[in-house]
Amino acid sequence: MSNIEFMYKEYFGLKESPFSIAPDPRYLFMSDQHREALAHLVYGFNSDGGFVLLTGEVGTGKTTVCRCLLEQTPEKTSIAFILNPKLTVEELLATICDEFGILYPKDTRSVKVFVDLINSYLLDAHSNGRKAVLLIDEAQNLEPDVLEQLRLLTNLETNQKKLLQIILIGQPELREKLSKPELRQLSQRIIARYHLGPLSRKEVHDYVAHRLSVAGISETLFSDTAMSRIYRMSRGIPRLINLLCDRALLGAYTQNKVRVHPSTLSKAAREVMGETGTHGQGGLSRTTGWILSFIVLVLAGILAGSWFYKNEPGEAVSQGVTKPAVAAGEKIFDNLDWPGDMPISSSSGLAFQEIFQLWGAPYDKESALSPCEQARTYGLKCYEGLGSLNSLRNLNRPAVLRLWDNDGKDYLVALTLLKKDSAQFVVGGERREVLIDAVSPQWLGEYTLLWRPPAETDEVIKPGSQGPSVAWLDSQLSQYEGRTSEPRENILFDEALRNRVRKFQLARGLVPDGIVGAKTMIHLNSGASENAPVLTEKMEDN
Repeated sequence: MSNIEFMYKEYFGLKESPFSIAPDPRYLFMSDQHREALAHLVYGFNSDGGFVLLTGEVGTGKTTVCRCLLEQTPEKTSIAFILNPKLTVEELLATICDEFGILYPKDTRSVKVFVDLINSYLLDAHSNGRKAVLLIDEAQNLEPDVLEQLRLLTNLETNQKKLLQIILIGQPELREKLSKPELRQLSQRIIARYHLGPLSRKEVHDYVAHRLSVAGISETLFSDTAMSRIYRMSRGIPRLINLLCDRALLGAYTQNKVRVHPSTLSKAAREVMGETGTHGQGGLSRTTGWILSFIVLVLAGILAGSWFYKNEPGEAVSQGVTKPAVAAGEKIFDNLDWPGDMPISSSSGLAFQEIFQLWGAPYDKESALSPCEQARTYGLKCYEGLGSLNSLRNLNRPAVLRLWDNDGKDYLVALTLLKKDSAQFVVGGERREVLIDAVSPQWLGEYTLLWRPPAETDEVIKPGSQGPSVAWLDSQLSQYEGRTSEPRENILFDEALRNRVRKFQLARGLVPDGIVGAKTMIHLNSGASENAPVLTEKMEDN
C-alpha cells in the first residue's frame, strides 16, 4: 500500500497525501461554520471559566478546530487533554491529575482526595497567573455521574472568575444528554456552544481545492460532474469527502487518468460506501484489495453510524429504527419522493403556497414576482439558510426545503410541523408524515423560511445605534432574561447591551458577534407574535 500511495502522489505531482483523515491543522479548511466554531471556542476560552461546548457529526472537523484553538493559547496555560472519557468518576479525577501533573497516592480511590488535590492545584495556578483548561474529546461517552462531578469541579472560584475552564467536544447525542433535567445545572453553566454541520456544495469544492493546494498542486483533479457527486455522496462531511477523494485518486492512477471522472468516482464510492465493487485493479493484488475494502468498509460503517444519528444535521434512514407510536388511522410514510403524477416543475409554487397560507397571506403561483418579493408585500421577509432539522426546530418557523431524488433532480417541499420523532411535510400537494431519520437521504440542508421583522426595526441593529430598534432589542432581551424592561427613550446600543446580545447568541448557538441580524432577530422574536406560525407547537403531545 505504501508503494502504491507513493506512486499515486508522484503520478499527480503531490508532495503528500492530500486526503488523509488525520487531524492535521495545516489542512484545516475554515468554512464559515468552522470560523464560527473557532470564534465560539476562543470566546469561551477567554471568558471567566465554566463550560464550552462544541458538537458535530463524526468527521466534521471538531478535533481539528480544537487543535487550532490550542495553537493560539497563551503561554501561561495548563491544559489537560482527555481523549477517552469512558471512565468512572474516580478514573476521570485520576486522569485529570495525571494530565495536570498532580501527584496523588497510588492506592487512593477517594473522590475527596482527588478533588482536594485538584482544587489545591487550581488555586496555586491562579495565584501564579496560570489558566487551567480541561479539554474532553468524545464527551458524549461521559456518564451522567461523571458530568455531575465535572460540574462540581467548576464550583471553585474567586469573586471574579471560576478557576477551571472545561471544553466538551462530542457528537450530537451530547447535546441531547445535556438537555436532560438531571443535568440542567451543568447546561446552565455552558457559556459558549456551537454545532458543526456539513459543508455546502460550494464549500465542498473549495475544501477539495484547498487540500490539493496544501499538498502541492493548484489545478483541479476532479471534473465538475465528479465534484457534484462528491457533494451528494459525502453529504458535506469532510471525513467522507477525504475517503472518497483518496480512493478516487488511487483509482484514476491505476487507470492512467489525469483527472477523476464520474465513472472512476462511482467505483470509489462503491468501495467506500460498502457496495460491491471491483478490487485488485492496476497492480493491486486480490488480497490487498480485500484488505483495503475491509478497512474502508469498517471506517465507512463507523462514520455512517454516527452520520445517521437522529435529530441533527444529516438525518438519514438508519437501520433498525423503531417507528413511534401513532394514532389509529395515522399513516407514517417512509420517504419524501415526488408524486409521479405531478409535474416536478410545480414544486416551488405548491411549497410556497403552503407556507404563505400558514402566514395568512395569498400566494400567486403565476406572478412574475419571486416568492421573497411577494413576501415583502405582506410585511414578511425570506431567510435562506443551510442547516439541519435541529436548526429549524430552534428557529421554530415552517420552511421550504430543497430535496433531491435518485436521478439528481431537485424539488421543493413544505415542512409544516416537527414532532419528537417525525415531521409533517406537504409534497406536491400531498400531506405526509415521515420519521425524522427518513429526511436526510433526500435533503442536503438547504431551506427558506418566512419571518416577520418587528415594526420600525432596522435590518441590522449594530452597536452605536439608537431609536425604536434598540428599544425593541432591550425589551426582547429583558423578556428572555426573565426581567421587566423599563421603558426608556433613545436607548444607546452600548457595550453592556452588546454583551447581553452576545450571551443570548451563545446560548442559542449563534455567532457571538453582538450584532443583531435576521437570524438573531428570528430567535429573539420567536413565539412573540400570535400571528406567527410555529414549527413545534404540538411537539409536547408526542
